[in-house]
Amino acid sequence: MHIALITPVPAQSRQGNRVTAVRWSRLLRALGHRVTIAQQYDGTPYDLMLALHALKSFAAIACFHRLYPERPLLVALTGTDLYGDIHTSTAAQQALEYATRLILLQPKGIEELAAHLHAKVRVIYQSVPRPTFHPAKAKHTFDVCVLGHLRPVKDPWRTALASRLLPSTSRVRVRHVGKALSDDMARRAQAEMADNTRYHWFGELPRWQALRVLARSHVLVLSSLTEGGANVVSEALALGVPVIASRIAGSVGLLGDDYPGYFAVEDTQSLARVLQRAEEDAVFYQQLHTCCTRLASLVCPAREQDTWARLLQELTS
Repeated sequence: MHIALITPVPAQSRQGNRVTAVRWSRLLRALGHRVTIAQQYDGTPYDLMLALHALKSFAAIACFHRLYPERPLLVALTGTDLYGDIHTSTAAQQALEYATRLILLQPKGIEELAAHLHAKVRVIYQSVPRPTFHPAKAKHTFDVCVLGHLRPVKDPWRTALASRLLPSTSRVRVRHVGKALSDDMARRAQAEMADNTRYHWFGELPRWQALRVLARSHVLVLSSLTEGGANVVSEALALGVPVIASRIAGSVGLLGDDYPGYFAVEDTQSLARVLQRAEEDAVFYQQLHTCCTRLASLVCPAREQDTWARLLQELTS
């Protein structure tokens, strides 16, 4: 098949939706399909459309549905779709109706959808190749990775603020990788580095460098307010890095209800307590590590490719 993969994120971006689009294009090509990635739809008679983001890709979704109503139309729902737009935007709601299938990145997302849409849902876990080499972690510091662009939905300062509450004996060092999406965010990151010796902001790095920072860290902190299913969690699971996450649906859907490494959303003291426990309590740290190791099979590339193969077979049989 010739597949149109629509994403609102430009080619040069390192945002999660673009990473997802590129990975899916590779998987689909490996299955023998032709894939064209685009930000807009030009009316080409593709055999199938796969659109990331119900609202931001709505123009493409609506046009393809109007021109080729009998052809498969897949809509992948992001965090801003699930926990925002589909509850307030008539365009996003219409995209759900047009879709042949709705792709979720974690199973709890179905709770945000009306019951009549549930039969359309398919869950595809984002995969990451497991490395053959694991770099050594620092012995004299407890490195905490924050991997995400500086924007409000990521609650980007929570880990830096929590590090300020740790005892003077703490060895925590926060290593933050991500692009500042405004001048104010960049200034705040610079000011935090100047005032907080435990915090270092790297800015935006090429993905391979960002993954190296993650691999060398003792834990990943994901402090987001909402997520559709964060790719960085998949990366941490593949790299064997334990996760500490805000207790939001998008993370619970990936890590499970009983995962021990949650903290309350926007609660600096709650995060500080979990960080201190991870640093000081070897049994707790091993518990986090064991849980993440058990979940690593979810993010195996072969599993994701097989899920895509079965979905496409289902649509074309």
